[in-house]
Amino acid sequence: MRQAQEMGSVSHLGSQGTQYRDDYAPEVLETFPNKHQGNDYFVKFNCPEFTSLCPITGQPDFATLYISYVPGAQMVESKSLKLYLFSFRNHGDFHEDCMNIIMKDLIALMDPKYIEVWGKFTPRGGISIDPYCNYGKPGTPWEQVAWNRLANHDLYPETVDNR
Repeated sequence: MRQAQEMGSVSHLGSQGTQYRDDYAPEVLETFPNKHQGNDYFVKFNCPEFTSLCPITGQPDFATLYISYVPGAQMVESKSLKLYLFSFRNHGDFHEDCMNIIMKDLIALMDPKYIEVWGKFTPRGGISIDPYCNYGKPGTPWEQVAWNRLANHDLYPETVDNR
């Protein structure tokens, strides 16, 4: 079981006073120590309720996000991630920008060995946009993993009936 001092930076989880920000708020992200730094393993978040706004029309965009990472010393706390993603609700940016912002904020927060963020947006105007971005820590084997995954990403694009 985790000790209280390990959880000192976690304030959202279990809080009865949760506030849902309606403006982009990376400061709500929190971390906790990775107790298994000797192991390389993936942590994957499936986030089916992501919403942002089109920066031109102001119309809402909806997506399922897949965030996978190999932690270093710190891990992102899931409730803080939920609050952070919710803060995009009134944020106006293109799909590609949102995914890269999320990835860069998580890199700055926890310095992972590897991370990838994939947004599968609901079609608008008959076109879906599914941006994918990733990062491997420079100077580590994960840098090459990132390049290989990017170079081979989505070689077999999906069709409408298997979405």
